[in-house]
Amino acid sequence: MSQVETFNPSRLTLARKRRGLTRVALAEMIEVDPRSVSAYENGEFSPDTEKLQQLAKVLKFPAAYFSGPDIEELSPDSASFRALSRRTAGQRDSALGAGAFALLLNKWIEERFRLPAANIPDLGRETSPEAAAMALRRYWDLGELPIKNMIHLLESHGVRVFSLAIDAAEVDAFSMWRDNTPFVFLNTRKSTEHSRFDAAHELAHLVLHRHGAPQGQQAEREANAFASAFLMPRGSVLANARRLPSVEDLIKLKKYWTVSVAALAYRFRTLKILTAWHYRTLAIEISSRGFRKREPEEAQRETSQVLAKVFASLRVDGVSKWDMADEFHIPREEVDQLVFGLATIGLSGDQKRSAQNRRPHLRVLASEG
Repeated sequence: MSQVETFNPSRLTLARKRRGLTRVALAEMIEVDPRSVSAYENGEFSPDTEKLQQLAKVLKFPAAYFSGPDIEELSPDSASFRALSRRTAGQRDSALGAGAFALLLNKWIEERFRLPAANIPDLGRETSPEAAAMALRRYWDLGELPIKNMIHLLESHGVRVFSLAIDAAEVDAFSMWRDNTPFVFLNTRKSTEHSRFDAAHELAHLVLHRHGAPQGQQAEREANAFASAFLMPRGSVLANARRLPSVEDLIKLKKYWTVSVAALAYRFRTLKILTAWHYRTLAIEISSRGFRKREPEEAQRETSQVLAKVFASLRVDGVSKWDMADEFHIPREEVDQLVFGLATIGLSGDQKRSAQNRRPHLRVLASEG
C-alpha cells in the first residue's frame, strides 16, 4: 500500500476529537489496532491510501483535509467550560474542535472585513460580580434599561460570537481570549432566554477571569451572579417587582428583561423580594410545570448582525460557503454549524469568484439593537 507523504497527524487528532471519538473507538471503525491510530497521531507513520480513505469516510472529512497545515487546537484550559457541567469528555472535545474551526473562519473573515475592535475591560478587581456588572453597564453606557439583544451587544464591543450547534443539553457555552480577541460560543439549540443568560455568563468570564483566576465552582458562581445582575439590574428589578408574585406573574414580568422564569425567580430571591419559603414554592411549581426544560412563551431568537452582513456581502460577490469549506478542506456542514441559529448563509455559487482573490476593505458594524 502506498503511504500518504503529506499526512498531517495533528489534523487527524482534531478531526477525531471533533467527532467526539476516542482512539480506541476510531480504531474499531477503521478496523485497525488502537496502537496504529496512536502511531498516526504521533507521527510515527502515516496511514496508507486505503486507510486514509477510511478515515475520511468515518470522520466525514475530505481526504485533502488531512494534508493541510497545522490547525491550532484548543486546550480545555484555554476555555471557560462550566465546572459543574455534566458533559462528557467527548462532548467537550467536540466543542473545542468546533472552536478550532471557528478560529479558522474568523481569520478568513478578518482578512476580508474590518470587524469591531475589542472593547472589553478587565473588571477582575471589582468588589463583587454585581459591582462588576454595574461597572460594565456604566462603561458601555447602558444605564439600567433591558438589553434588547445580547448577541448584537457583544458583537458591537468586539466579541466574536459563534454557534456550537451541539444537540446536547450538557454543553452550555464557552468563551476564551485568543490574540487579544474575545470569543463566545453559544449552544443555539437552547431557548432564547437560556442562550442570553449563557452569553452574559460567558461575558462574565471575559471581564472577570481573563487572567485565569479564580477557577472551578467559585468562577461559575461569580459568572452566574454577574449574568443575573447584568441582565436584571437591581434598580430595574426593584422598580418593577410585584409583591408575592405567582408563576404567572413571573411569566409576564420575564418578558421585560428577556430572561427565563427560573432566572427571574432566583433574582427576586437574591434581592430579598421573595422569602426563602416563597421562593421554594415558586421553584417547585416552575419545575413541576416543566419550565426548566421548556421555557414558557419563549422570546424571538437572537441573531448575529456581523455574520449576517459578512455573508450578505459575500453573497453579492458570488462567494459561497462551499468556497470557504473548500479553502479549509473541511465539510461544508462545519461552516453551517458555526453560524447555526445566528445567520442564514444560503450563499449562491452560481456566480462564484475565487474567495482567495477577494479582499474588500469593509467596515462591518454591530449595534445593540
